[in-house]
Amino acid sequence: MKKKANKTRASGNGKGAARKGEKTRAGKPAPASRSLGLKSSRAGKTVKRSSAAGPKAEQKRAAEEREQKGVQHTAHEGSRFLRGQRIDPRRIDGTETVTELIDGTFLAYNAARLREACHLFTQKMLDPDVTVGMTLTGALTPAGLGMATLIPLIEAGFVDWIISTGANLYHDTHFGLGLAMHRGNAQESDVVLREEGVVRIYDIFFDYDVLLSTDAFFRKIIQGPEFQRPMSSAEFHNLCGKYVREREKALGIGQKSLLSAAYAAGVPIYTSSPGDSSIGMNVAALALDGSRCVIDPNADVNETASIVLGAKQGGGRSGVLIAGGGSPKNFMLQTEPQIQEVLGIDEKGHDFFLQITDARPDTGGLSGATPAEAVSWGKIDPDRLPDAVVCYLDSTVALPLLTSYALAVRKKRPLRRLYDRRRELMDLLRSEYARAGDPVKAEESDAKLPMHR
Repeated sequence: MKKKANKTRASGNGKGAARKGEKTRAGKPAPASRSLGLKSSRAGKTVKRSSAAGPKAEQKRAAEEREQKGVQHTAHEGSRFLRGQRIDPRRIDGTETVTELIDGTFLAYNAARLREACHLFTQKMLDPDVTVGMTLTGALTPAGLGMATLIPLIEAGFVDWIISTGANLYHDTHFGLGLAMHRGNAQESDVVLREEGVVRIYDIFFDYDVLLSTDAFFRKIIQGPEFQRPMSSAEFHNLCGKYVREREKALGIGQKSLLSAAYAAGVPIYTSSPGDSSIGMNVAALALDGSRCVIDPNADVNETASIVLGAKQGGGRSGVLIAGGGSPKNFMLQTEPQIQEVLGIDEKGHDFFLQITDARPDTGGLSGATPAEAVSWGKIDPDRLPDAVVCYLDSTVALPLLTSYALAVRKKRPLRRLYDRRRELMDLLRSEYARAGDPVKAEESDAKLPMHR
């Protein structure tokens, strides 16, 4: 009968492990690094510092001995994981500026992501050679963010072009027409509000007549001769902005409307779903009366791609600032697949990605899709993935802070006036598309239907 081998089993508390000066069963001295009984989770690595993976009793005893001897704690600053800024915030006393507050106290979690967003935006995206595109999703303009943040960003040259939901542009127009939006209580009865003729966007209240008056304004201007043709949504919004600006001047209310400010600064504004708003609904209604105003989505796809191509081909870079997600986010990011995949033009993707969102990435929706996922589609340059920040925060909180931070630390940039350069940029797109080669004609193909393998 064979005798059982007398094996020494190392337990979590270090019992049975060879101590310093002891010998192993082979008669050899125990390695110094094993004297603490520490182990490594990575093959070939010997850990010589305290770790949750090490023997608890030995580590506890060593810490108590250091404390009794008055030995100063030795941190593991040599680890690459401990090279980040030490958590040692400034004491908030009420005298700090927004930049001091963000840099000095936004040190962890989504506060830290917002600080990183501020740094990415101001230290890289606002460099002279970067063309910045911005997307707007969610009810931002009804909350006053058009006046508070978007107009200052445009006038400072910090935003060069925009893709927005139609709803944001429709509600923005209320302010340009001198119509009032009010703070309210989100707990009020919506049945009572309807009876009172009050419309609610969560805790924003306004008179139902605000909608009727804004609809009447759009129907009046869209019937003008300059609107009677197919056009991109940027052309459409530029014309609308001209009339909103005239109304602002007539009312003497100053700069209130994002559409008006974009018109003055030559910032093109596109919408990814022209029919998905009250503006588009009024365009459709007038079509029943014979209006020839048509917003051409093909023009939008190509014009937005030409802006990005122009930024990259001219030796510059492209950055995207995404407030929210949804269709505008995709319309902004699809510019690169349009250039590369569809038109066959060699490119690598956007250089900078900054998103403010409350959407989760694990539901499969585009709103929560991460910049790493966008790399696989060719939307983001993989070499620039470190220059990507996702801040999981409400845009109504993040945008005012980001705007204040940027205006405090960066000087204004010259306006690019990309709206005025649309023809030039489209000529570039056409020439690069022609250089890429003509697509195979259907009659020259062996297959009657395209087949994907």
